[in-house]
Amino acid sequence: MPDAQPAHKRILLKLSGEALMGDDAFGINRSTIVRMVQEVAEVVHMGVQVAVVIGGGNIFRGVAGGAVGMDRATADYMGMLATVMNALALADAMNKQGLIARVMSAIAIEQVVEPYVRPKALQYLEEGKVVIFAAGTGNPFFTTDTAAALRGAEIGAELVLKATKVDGVYSADPKKDPSATRYNQLSFDQAMNQNLGIMDATAFALCRDQKLPIKVFSIFKNGALKRVVMGEDEGTLVYA
Repeated sequence: MPDAQPAHKRILLKLSGEALMGDDAFGINRSTIVRMVQEVAEVVHMGVQVAVVIGGGNIFRGVAGGAVGMDRATADYMGMLATVMNALALADAMNKQGLIARVMSAIAIEQVVEPYVRPKALQYLEEGKVVIFAAGTGNPFFTTDTAAALRGAEIGAELVLKATKVDGVYSADPKKDPSATRYNQLSFDQAMNQNLGIMDATAFALCRDQKLPIKVFSIFKNGALKRVVMGEDEGTLVYA
């Protein structure tokens, strides 16, 4: 029998910086990032085009104390630089695993990474390269969730994957309420009415307006990413 084909051909994976920490207080846990890259490599080898937006909280957390009282825009630009550091680490791990990764930054640091140019990003994806979008949207006051929604819409992603430590969206905090149940799927309106906080309001509204579905799943479950792209029952789907 022929191998099953992926249900999704182009995805945007949103990784928080905290996902790279493993059990560390801040920074990058090498074994954690290598395991994540192996998950990504598995779906890339199936022919899925993968773009990634990554946060910077794991690195910024280490300097957060000094940012108290800082101008918000300045702090946000520092956070953008943290995402560039994470993107470089992720690309390095991917290249060592046999993938070809390209980092594209929303702010100009051309000696380090290339600037974000949409046609070039699409070309890379069609060539089978992994594109890592760094520096958020390039603007303060916008989160990397919003960057994920924006870049997902720009590249024509079929699905935005919100990778978390929890295997979906629950009716309550499963750590505090053992009776909490996981939703298999939710409409955008249901998620907003229940104030589930899946993404920040700007990102969520952009996905809803563009009819870009979101899948919330655990990046720490072995094989979860593959099950998501195959269309299996993994995580929670939020749809228009």
